[in-house]
Amino acid sequence: MKVTFLGTGTSQGIPVIACDCIVCNSKNEKDKRLRVSVLVETNNNTLVIDSGPDFRTQMLRAQVKNIDGILYTHEHKDHIAGMDDVRPFCFKHKKEIEIFAHKRVLNQLKQEFHYVFDERFNYPGIPRINANEIENKPFEINNDVVTPIEGLHYKLPVFGYRIADFTYITDMNFISEDELEKVKGTKILVLNALQKNPHISHFTLDEAIELVKKINPEKAYFTHMSHTLGLHDSIMQELPVSMELAYDGLEINW
Repeated sequence: MKVTFLGTGTSQGIPVIACDCIVCNSKNEKDKRLRVSVLVETNNNTLVIDSGPDFRTQMLRAQVKNIDGILYTHEHKDHIAGMDDVRPFCFKHKKEIEIFAHKRVLNQLKQEFHYVFDERFNYPGIPRINANEIENKPFEINNDVVTPIEGLHYKLPVFGYRIADFTYITDMNFISEDELEKVKGTKILVLNALQKNPHISHFTLDEAIELVKKINPEKAYFTHMSHTLGLHDSIMQELPVSMELAYDGLEINW
């Protein structure tokens, strides 16, 4: 399996527009973060989790030539805004792009991208999408079993996903004990860690560290980071050896 971090930032990205903080002014490329997304490549599939507003840039930067599907965690704009940019894959490979999401999320996508799903707008230039409604139970994509992990983003239910021994969780600040059981045994865990100060809808860095210790994967990477967290190199010095801050373009193979 190969995982590429396409984006590791929050809804505003880093640098933040009009911000003069030390992180936004950093010259370190690891402090420059597009909106959060990840590419997962298995023997059977090339999958993307979330297609935010930076989707086009991310696909070009990672030189992605084809995808088998997009998994959506939830319906916030920084996770869905780039869905229209799957069009080149549709055109090149003459196929529909499979998307997988909870019914609530699919309804939001159909509202935001009504021209894609409304048969009255059968315009040849639109992306061709096949929408797959999923629930909080395992499902298959081309022989890969995908297990949703449900948590809360304040009061909004959000899906994380486990594929084999890889688990990806973003935009959460609560996961029940039952859902955590699905994560145990994971070798690689990706978890959101927004900032150091308490937040209404995201794990803080300390909360994320404690959750990693509880799950005990071989390796953990933090994502969905705000400019308020601090400089990449400084925070890395504070972390236990089995934990790292992810950064845009980071590739991991196992």
